[in-house]
Amino acid sequence: MASATAVTAVGAVVGAASGSEGKAVTTVDVASATLLADVPSGAQAQTVSDNFSEQANAQQVSADAAAKKAAEEAARQKAAADAQAKADAEKAAAKAADDKRKADEEAANRDKARTTLAAVSPGSVQEMALQIIGDDSQFQCFSQIVKRESGWNYTATNASSGAYGLVQALPGSKMASAGADWRTNPATQIKWGLNYMNSRYGSPCGAWSFWQSHHWY
Repeated sequence: MASATAVTAVGAVVGAASGSEGKAVTTVDVASATLLADVPSGAQAQTVSDNFSEQANAQQVSADAAAKKAAEEAARQKAAADAQAKADAEKAAAKAADDKRKADEEAANRDKARTTLAAVSPGSVQEMALQIIGDDSQFQCFSQIVKRESGWNYTATNASSGAYGLVQALPGSKMASAGADWRTNPATQIKWGLNYMNSRYGSPCGAWSFWQSHHWY
């Protein structure tokens, strides 16, 4: 950095140059006029350079740390998203499998019910009732009631009351106490009807006697 003395000297030279051409011009050695104290020593310059290097290194370390942290956060988020997507896919697959299983079971139950309906005839239902009741005379009384109530049709439904089945239980769901298949299994209906007649009238013949007087039981 040039000293004030050197600057003044330069001004004097410029002023002399702009004056009359006949006058002598005095020159000043500007370089020799610069103060040595204003020029950094070699140690000071090295210190400044080292400071710049340290600052640059610190900034680079900070930038590297920030970049690493950002990369780790991005990796964590991606891993979480991948895990969630996998869990969602597994859940959807499990639901689809469960829905298919239920649909297959329902289809199998419908097929079984159709097979049962096709295989059971009024004659076979009566034979079933005789085996369940075990007494021919009680069976005859039971048969008289069933013949009038449903005609031995175990899917018979009373359109007005909703009574259902061989013994026209009202409501039909009462027969669930004898089995969940009360809608399609005549054996379940027979067992329920026999229990009803025994508990209410003492026997099927007792129920038949009441029916003859009242036309219901």
